[in-house]
Amino acid sequence: MSSDSKYKLEYIWLDGYLPEPNLRGKTKLVDKAPKTVEDCDLWGFDGSSTQQAEGKSSDCVLKPVALYPDSSRKNGFLVMCEVMMPDGKSPHPSNFRATVGEDPDLWIGFEQEYFFTENDRPLGFPADGFPEPQGEYYCGVGYKHMGDIARQVVEEHLDLCLDAGINHEGINAEVAKGQWEFQIFAKGSRKVGDDLWMARYLMLRLAEKYALGVEFHCKPVKGDWNGSGMHCNFSTKFMREQGGEPYFTKLMAAFEKYANEHIAVYGPDNHLRLTGLHETQSIDKFNWGVANRGASIRVPHAYVNNGHKGYLEDRRPNSQADPYKIVSRVLKTIQSVG
Repeated sequence: MSSDSKYKLEYIWLDGYLPEPNLRGKTKLVDKAPKTVEDCDLWGFDGSSTQQAEGKSSDCVLKPVALYPDSSRKNGFLVMCEVMMPDGKSPHPSNFRATVGEDPDLWIGFEQEYFFTENDRPLGFPADGFPEPQGEYYCGVGYKHMGDIARQVVEEHLDLCLDAGINHEGINAEVAKGQWEFQIFAKGSRKVGDDLWMARYLMLRLAEKYALGVEFHCKPVKGDWNGSGMHCNFSTKFMREQGGEPYFTKLMAAFEKYANEHIAVYGPDNHLRLTGLHETQSIDKFNWGVANRGASIRVPHAYVNNGHKGYLEDRRPNSQADPYKIVSRVLKTIQSVG
């Protein structure tokens, strides 16, 4: 049988490691190219190797939920999966996608920051000491400030994601040496989590080729260096079409009321990043401000000028957070306002 008649389906899921999961993947060979995710069968894996089961009862089930073309492989597809219990119907306790309420009118954009690393140090950092202080790295250009291969990897990753149908809205070098960002936007409460996890997977897999690490921890370099966030830009149909200052006031009161619940799912070690410095509010405080990058919630000028209609930016989530958990919490808080 010719290799042209086989199709490679990379089944991808989140493991049970804490405080945040890792991505896992394995390839299933099939004879027919899937046209939709419904064409992808349930599959299984050894949960005892992923912190999701005991060895005496190790079967876990993979339920395909999203399908993407994979331009890096001949006849390749990427299959995002939820982890289910052996009955194939009950969500596994590690399956936080199942906690996200369905809302097709929720629009979410995430700004995913991360560091490239080499030999366990941010790319471009000398073996001893530090590079030049922050200043010229953000959206910079040139070998001196941007390093040797970072931009090549970033550009290749962008093309892989676009080929997969993931809606990138931008990429840029960030404030610290070796730090970059990509932005993803999606309509629908679950789709943005699928797309962001898949974009992370593609970045991690691509970095293997260049012998680079990808560090999603929110504060990999201590001291006077920016941490990594994953700002969450969100709007509902009501916010976009009706809005109004009274509703905005109620919404901000709800976000303040549930501030601790938000922080609990906004990524590990966030106290290292949310210090009140480096464009953040302190982790134990909540505030909002128009165009204020040091606020918990940044309110765009356009939102106010448009009669308090449009989107808002929650700047507290960090780069390692699970987007499914973030969306689930944001949606619950919005729904509490009514």
